[in-house]
Amino acid sequence: MSTVEANVRPDYDSELQKIADYVLGFTINSSEAFDTARYCLMDTLGCGLLALRFPECTKHLGPLAEGTVVPNGARVPGTSFRLDPVKAAWDIGATIRWLDYNDTWLAAEWGHPSDNLGGILAIADHLSQKRLALGESPLMMREVLEAMIMAHEIQGVLALDNSFNRVGLDHVVLVKVASTAVVAKLMGADREQLLSALSHAWVDGQSLRTYRHAPNAGSRKSWAAGDATSRAVRLADIAMRGEMGIPGVLSAPQWGFYDILFSHTNRDLALKPAEERKFSFQRDFGTYVMENILFKISFPAEFHSQTACEAAVTLHPEVKDRLQEIDRIVLTTHDSAIRIISKEGSLANPADRDHCLQYMTAVPLIFGSLTAEHYEDEFHAANPLIDELRAKMEVVEDETYSRDYYDPEKRSIANAIQVLFKDGSATEKVEVEYPVGHRRRRAEGIPLLVDKFRRNLATRFPAGRCDEILTLCEEPVRLESTPVNRFVDLFVI
Repeated sequence: MSTVEANVRPDYDSELQKIADYVLGFTINSSEAFDTARYCLMDTLGCGLLALRFPECTKHLGPLAEGTVVPNGARVPGTSFRLDPVKAAWDIGATIRWLDYNDTWLAAEWGHPSDNLGGILAIADHLSQKRLALGESPLMMREVLEAMIMAHEIQGVLALDNSFNRVGLDHVVLVKVASTAVVAKLMGADREQLLSALSHAWVDGQSLRTYRHAPNAGSRKSWAAGDATSRAVRLADIAMRGEMGIPGVLSAPQWGFYDILFSHTNRDLALKPAEERKFSFQRDFGTYVMENILFKISFPAEFHSQTACEAAVTLHPEVKDRLQEIDRIVLTTHDSAIRIISKEGSLANPADRDHCLQYMTAVPLIFGSLTAEHYEDEFHAANPLIDELRAKMEVVEDETYSRDYYDPEKRSIANAIQVLFKDGSATEKVEVEYPVGHRRRRAEGIPLLVDKFRRNLATRFPAGRCDEILTLCEEPVRLESTPVNRFVDLFVI
């Protein structure tokens, strides 16, 4: 046995090079991607504004050292904060994700690609102000939209075939990686700097999923993505200062990401030859993810429950006067929903409730709607009927639902509900295969998304400012040619 280790520095892992070459060399020509990104920008910022109504969110915002003054600091929409771009990214990302109301991507891994806007907007606003102070041209909003499309694509394509949740890692690792790539580009990184930044994103310790699951579900899941996107800004900055990268961060035997975090606890991967224990790429990077992104339009709820909530709202008029007569509620769903959000027993906090399939079904059955306020402790305590209905629910898997969920040509998120009463009668089985935020329902969904944005703006700004923002966002050419700092100006209190 050799007592020395060969010290031959490798090339950067091909997976990192694939991401870097996409970010630095791909030209986005898809008008659908840009159009969808514009609606995504609106929806994402609106979700962040709505979250500012909740003290559990706002207690985290602002400078770490009170009174800190940051020249050319990045602004946090809906507030008066002007922060260093790392903390601003944290704050923007946390507000975006707090209510579980922004966009979603479902595949082997799940996630919310618009979480990346925290880092993108913070660095773009900071750089724009800095450039203006130096007499240079600011970044334009088209560059923000381009960064969003690319961040969506990196996070989403990596999620198609690669399940991080099955090895206990949280999906925010993909937020960190995607944000690092596009933020580094916005900062002017060359290929070596971008590869260095990406390698540091992968070598970082990665978050465990335990804060998303019973019995430990809690509010960290509401700021975890903000933490990830802000870390991306920090890592990009480190790389831009000339920090060397870690070329074999993924593939290094014994010490790399694959051996330590990706296959070590995944027996199927661990048994494969080393060259096969790597990420699978179902498709090349392009604009697929933004074009197919899922919007949460009707309900601030974990996405696997969206169609169950729609079905419950449909059944509400039929059951609202017979709630005490209910014997059983059969909730038919897909395997991912069962694995992530099917829970019984007490629910400890709002974050626990908005990841409980039964809770998110019971509330609209009773009240005909589901809002962020419905998860709060006071509301839950005042309505014991919610838990009574939860106890009567039977969750069963439909294998067709599960199969169509993974089918890249369908990507359905189906749920069905049937209510059975004590006298032997029953409602029809109401099935919803695609939620209103799905690409297959875009024509129906976009007007509702704009209405959602309008309502969220009104929670923070006077009518005139709301109209100014909405008008700008609905004019693609003018929006794309607007300097980032001028755009963010509109969101400052």
